[in-house]
Amino acid sequence: MRILLLTISFFLFSCQNNKTQKLTVGIQPYGDFLKDKTDTIAKTIADFYQIKTVILPMKLPYKEAFVTLKSPRYRADKLIAIQRENKPDSLDYILGLTSKDISVTKKDASGQTKKPTYKYEDWGIMGLAYCPGNSCIVSTFRIQHPNPKIHFSRLKKVTVHEFGHNLGLPHCPDKSCVMTDAVESVKTIDNAKLELCEKCKKRLD
Repeated sequence: MRILLLTISFFLFSCQNNKTQKLTVGIQPYGDFLKDKTDTIAKTIADFYQIKTVILPMKLPYKEAFVTLKSPRYRADKLIAIQRENKPDSLDYILGLTSKDISVTKKDASGQTKKPTYKYEDWGIMGLAYCPGNSCIVSTFRIQHPNPKIHFSRLKKVTVHEFGHNLGLPHCPDKSCVMTDAVESVKTIDNAKLELCEKCKKRLD
């Protein structure tokens, strides 16, 4: 009986492990996004979430997403929609990486459009993902720093955060958790750890 239970347990574990290994994220660099950053993000996502990553050939940013409402940039919601529509069947998720500025129209809890401090309803952001979803986008435009170590740390945290949303993780009230709401502040990102809090780990499990 004990042997039977051990066999069943091993079988279930193997099935769960195989299921995780089957999930694949396509890492999509756009335009002049640097190879070392692409490689870093592919490894970071693979190690952090124990998921397979595949680096896709570079593409030019989709011109359909380009806007000049406040300044020349790309609509993040449009980019992730196009990525989702063009996602190969071999991929479960697609994660876009760009050095260009990206933006979105934000809504409040009641569904009303938030009013920024200027007259435009076009907010510059660092990344965007739906929760859950299978497509997200991250930009390095607003996380620059003269110290490469800090810049790469910000890039890793923002990317892990956005992909976490795709996996179903909401914003976390724990300010040290990588899933905390950055509220478009790099200080919030710098203060967070490249880790999930225990509550978010349980949600992911």
